[in-house]
Amino acid sequence: MVDNGSVGFNGKLAAFITRIVGSMCCAYAFAALALVSLPEAIHQGAFALVSWISQTFLQLVLLSVVMVGQQVLTKASDKQALQTFQDTEAVLRLTDEIHKLVKINNELTDEIHRSVILGRQNS
Repeated sequence: MVDNGSVGFNGKLAAFITRIVGSMCCAYAFAALALVSLPEAIHQGAFALVSWISQTFLQLVLLSVVMVGQQVLTKASDKQALQTFQDTEAVLRLTDEIHKLVKINNELTDEIHRSVILGRQNS
């Protein structure tokens, strides 16, 4: 979450408005508002109807829907980034364990070689 304490009044107001406009409730309200002028657009003919669809309905409703979609995609991206980070941490832990085991293995191998060489010298 962004710290809104340092952005001042304008930043807080913009974040508040963005949260409201970027909701499906607002998208439904915009759709209802746009539908009020639909009968008049139908009555005026095809050009007015196309104009109503492109300039009124799509712009009003899609604004909120796209904002909601961006929020959903951002949450999914954040979740994926967190999972990638956790996977990377796990791989690093495993790599450290492998390095420790290789070091122990090398030490044991050296000890075995020394034992074999001392065994041959004593025979």
